[in-house]
Amino acid sequence: MRTVYLDHAATTPIAPEVREVVAQAMEECWGNPSSLHLFGRKARDLLDEARVTIAHALGCLDAEVLFTSGGTESDNMAIFGAARVAPPHRRHVVTTAIEHHAVLHACQRLQQEGWDVTYLPVDRYGMVDPDDVRRALREDTWLVSVMHANNEIGTLQPVREIAALCRERGVWFHCDAVQTFGLLDVKVDELGVDMLSVSAHKLYGPKGVGALYLRGGVKIAPLLVGGAQEREMRAGTENIPAIAGFAKAVELSQSRYASASRQVWQLRERLRVRLQEWIPDLQVNGHPQQCHPGILSVTFEGVSAESLLIALDRRGIAASAGAACSAGSIEPSHVLLALGMSEEQAMSTIRLSLGRGNTPEEIGFAAEVIAEEVNRLRSRSVKNLPVAGSE
Repeated sequence: MRTVYLDHAATTPIAPEVREVVAQAMEECWGNPSSLHLFGRKARDLLDEARVTIAHALGCLDAEVLFTSGGTESDNMAIFGAARVAPPHRRHVVTTAIEHHAVLHACQRLQQEGWDVTYLPVDRYGMVDPDDVRRALREDTWLVSVMHANNEIGTLQPVREIAALCRERGVWFHCDAVQTFGLLDVKVDELGVDMLSVSAHKLYGPKGVGALYLRGGVKIAPLLVGGAQEREMRAGTENIPAIAGFAKAVELSQSRYASASRQVWQLRERLRVRLQEWIPDLQVNGHPQQCHPGILSVTFEGVSAESLLIALDRRGIAASAGAACSAGSIEPSHVLLALGMSEEQAMSTIRLSLGRGNTPEEIGFAAEVIAEEVNRLRSRSVKNLPVAGSE
């Protein structure tokens, strides 16, 4: 059966070159990088090289890169780490209603601990207004956390403007750039951030490894304690093979991101146009220009996203829904509801996320299959409607 992978926002396939680097590191650099002997030094050298590679991509000092287990830990480390060093009179956090749960749930935990959290609304495109951020900043605001691109609808946030507002008021600013690092040019000084979260498996690297950029001079409390690894900011022996793979994935992305971003955007637009031709009432979500080049969120009125995804999977197409599974039940996406969608609309929304491995032929095939399945499900739904006057 022909397969088409359109779920790159969830995870990406590991690049062959990355796989080779991981395997080589497992074979040759298995020592503990904290050990002083030959085996430890080989691992330490690889760790240091990887840190320099990722720092160069971010446009920062290598000492400002802390390795973590991925985006979730990086987000948690930034939020909880900042909160633990806040003075007693500054216990207010500002974020948006459409952040990843790694940020939202961390903020909710802070609320349980007595913090005040402001969740900013977004417009119908999923973009936060910098003026709303300005109005939300108070004398007791300690931290603002706004993502670079939303993982469900792809909208890019005005990070530079928000960062400038925070800098004027002496407020720390954290940005979740998990979806954009590796596909867009993410430079921390250009964005003006104090902390930034990234992850390897979104850019064709291994799972279980990520990093937190921590601007020099910004002192947060460690999330994990124990050894003195990562400048005493993240205890635990570093995962050298995964980190080496992360660095290789970043290196590849740096040489390809401009062309890859353009290619992915062209494929996304081809898919959007084809779907709109065949399904005229299709609703496209997110900002039409200020968006992640590979994320396409679409709503098919009257079609269950769950049923559509099952049908697509049977025909070899992998995508995801605009809903999250929680405690065994399907609930509408908090992101889609924040756009002003009804629950029914949210439950009729899927996310198609493209990557650099997709081809025009795959996109043409996927568009045709999606249109066929949407029309089939709608036809079935009409046939199942009760007849007027029947019980």
